[in-house]
Amino acid sequence: VQLQASGGGLVQEGGSLRLSCAVSGSTFSIHNMGWYRQAPGKQRELVATIASDGSIYYADSVAGRFTISRDNAWKTVYLQIHNLKSEDTAVYYCNADNWTAWGTRGSDYWGQGTQVTVSS
Repeated sequence: VQLQASGGGLVQEGGSLRLSCAVSGSTFSIHNMGWYRQAPGKQRELVATIASDGSIYYADSVAGRFTISRDNAWKTVYLQIHNLKSEDTAVYYCNADNWTAWGTRGSDYWGQGTQVTVSS
């Protein structure tokens, strides 16, 4: 499985972006996908997740401004971002979990990251 993130860019505060994560390979082992971000000098943080049953989680810092969605085949996951703030500047990574047929969790899959820069 490979994840390819895209859609980042330079945007003014208050603007919008839609990030995409294209998934190639078999998605059978994926139960949840999400987006993380890492700002300069900070640890990577969880932004949003979406599960196979449709349940969704957002970090408090982005709730109401970010929307995660996916297609039914787990081939593409999106992160729609509205009302961008300077503190949203970060590299955004897509992530997928990885479960074996025996119910154990393997190493997660990660995309390469896409840079989002918000100018004030």
